[in-house]
Amino acid sequence: MAKILIVNPNTTASMTATIGAAARDVAAPGTEIVAVTSAMGPASIEGFYDEAFAVPGLIQALMNAPDADAGIIACFDDTGLDAARSAVRFPVVGICEAALVTAGQIAKRIAVVTTLPRSIVPLEELVRRYGFAERAQVSACNVAVLDLEKPGSGAAAKLDAEIALALDKGAEAIVLGCAGMADLAATLSRKFGVPVIDGVAAAVKQAEALAGLKLTTSRRGCYASPAAKEYSGMLAPFAPKAGGG
Repeated sequence: MAKILIVNPNTTASMTATIGAAARDVAAPGTEIVAVTSAMGPASIEGFYDEAFAVPGLIQALMNAPDADAGIIACFDDTGLDAARSAVRFPVVGICEAALVTAGQIAKRIAVVTTLPRSIVPLEELVRRYGFAERAQVSACNVAVLDLEKPGSGAAAKLDAEIALALDKGAEAIVLGCAGMADLAATLSRKFGVPVIDGVAAAVKQAEALAGLKLTTSRRGCYASPAAKEYSGMLAPFAPKAGGG
């Protein structure tokens, strides 16, 4: 049995519930999904500023589950992914990276549809980082993250319209660029007749594979355990200890 910890690095518990349900729908028999909400940080992550303040709560949540076999960061910005990989002993998967890798195996031209326009540049940077700059285009449906859960917000119609536009431009598969969309992939795939990839589901399958292969993050080089040193002020509890990681 594998225990997979999924951390929602924003503080909106209802979104965590959506993420956890989507993860359990695709998890293999015997996989235990534990979905937790960050105890500190922004209610939603929309841009670089929110992302910076979400990282401490994310790291804390990962460190609070030392018995996990793998971890998933359930924000499409892959918030704090490198820091997380340095901090804990188990492998950590980001949902953006997982979604792009999955989409790349079934389509050449990929459309990433995210929430607000301000999220386009951060996701374009991730697309380049993961080697998909020539295959994936990022656009936004102009819906705030928290509006995804609000009845009457018009979020569904705006998302549908942006997906239709991406397909008109030649996309062969759609990647949903927000963890709050995790419960929509199957319905949208049937509606538009193309693969629609949810990063949470993709990350669960990759986390299961890493756990099954008994692989974990390399401690050689950039993901070596942080050097022990003193941290000051409110960050003092996060100070790396000797022999940690």
